[in-house]
Amino acid sequence: MTMQRSGWESILDELERRRSAAQAMGGQARLARHHASGKLDARQRLQHLFDSGTFVELGAFVGGMAGEGESPIAADALVAGFGQIEGRPALAGAEDFTVLGGSIGDGGADKRYRLTQLAAQEKVPLVFLLEGAGHRLTNTHAGRRPNDLQGLADLSGQVPMVCLVLGASAGHSALTAPLSDFVVMTEAACLFAGGPPLVQAATGESVTKEQLGGPQVHVDVSGVAHNLVADDEAAIALARRYLSYFPLNAWERAPRREGLDTGERRLDDILNLVNPDARRPYRMRKVLELLVDEGSLLEIQPRFGASVVVALARLGGRSVGIVANDPSVMAGTIDADGADKATHFMDVAGAFHLPLIFLADNPGVMCGAQAERSGALRHAARMFVAQRRLRGPKLHVTLRKAFGFGSSIMAMNPFDGQTLSLAFPAVTLGALPAASGAPSAKLDDATRARIEAEQAGGSFHVADTLGYDDVIDPRELRNALLKGLALSEGRRGQACGPVQATGITP
Repeated sequence: MTMQRSGWESILDELERRRSAAQAMGGQARLARHHASGKLDARQRLQHLFDSGTFVELGAFVGGMAGEGESPIAADALVAGFGQIEGRPALAGAEDFTVLGGSIGDGGADKRYRLTQLAAQEKVPLVFLLEGAGHRLTNTHAGRRPNDLQGLADLSGQVPMVCLVLGASAGHSALTAPLSDFVVMTEAACLFAGGPPLVQAATGESVTKEQLGGPQVHVDVSGVAHNLVADDEAAIALARRYLSYFPLNAWERAPRREGLDTGERRLDDILNLVNPDARRPYRMRKVLELLVDEGSLLEIQPRFGASVVVALARLGGRSVGIVANDPSVMAGTIDADGADKATHFMDVAGAFHLPLIFLADNPGVMCGAQAERSGALRHAARMFVAQRRLRGPKLHVTLRKAFGFGSSIMAMNPFDGQTLSLAFPAVTLGALPAASGAPSAKLDDATRARIEAEQAGGSFHVADTLGYDDVIDPRELRNALLKGLALSEGRRGQACGPVQATGITP
């Protein structure tokens, strides 16, 4: 036995040496500089992402076999593996900026694709943490098999995918973000197809990395990223929270969470928030905070397309998606950015069978020369198609006003698969507001007054033909929606799977 054990000593010593080399990342000096910038390193990021002690690394020895005249590349600049997030399995890969700037080598590319394969095979969420320079110029790509971007495209709608951008991310690496369901940037993050030196060489344009692809570009203007947070810890905490609303995969239902605020209650304060006069603005976010289970509201893309609010929340302990108009921004008018945001959100929520709640209070789709140039009509049409394709529970409430196509894309059309369709009593409806539409229609004062009166009584007119299932006291909004969700409980026992969309998206 002693001789047999001694025969293993050198082998196990070599194993430990190679493992230590991989875990050393870029070395103490580079790690110290990285930490001095206020960032966690790649391994620390994964330790924060996964429940304590659950992370298991995959591919640690990739990059460890150096060729002649070359040095080993620790984990080939990508730390990857699996673990538990709030007690449920997940996979993740973190680019290691301290090793060759986090660039993607051939081995690292294989690891990325391996993660997408495992996520599809084991049906668990996938998280990428980005801070890297894109493909390494020394790559050979000899006999490459399908790459990680193909893997991400195939994985879409099967498992939740989250991307955290925690530093500068360029080229191939940056493409992970728009292929993910949810993208978070830190204040130190940048995202671009090519960095400032490449832009300077290719176009002559001189820009900083922040001007090119900082949060003020992708969170506020382009909408490529969804939420902005201060630092690594906040981004990772947000990823963990986001995943808590979803099932592990499209073959399951989202888990319930019991708590102190999961039962019925009247919303007495809503009468102080929502004025029955449709010309008086209010902040929809305050209504949502009042409506949902306490502390459960997570708004997605709050800084982009702000006239439309999309959020994850819990109602009666059940995960729901919410699409709502915000009358404090452009009176709730739906523009191209708002429609684009809502479309993506509905696609994600629908893919994982979350009930969708629509709270309508808008004067329609944005009009005007700038709106037409922005493609507002096409974006609105995409939003309409997205809500039409929903196959999960769909609950609609008209709060005050809904005009023209603005009502249709908020799931107000009667008999359109709604589990429940409701309205507040002081609702104004019509093809377009009488006040603004009368001049173009050349209506006289008497006709205009009659149409305004009809529009003002819209909820009862529509309820008379069962366009609404009920007209409710605003204070009963939460209770009515809880009852609607209870009606949809029969679906939870049904088999489910990935949603197969058909047709051409506008």
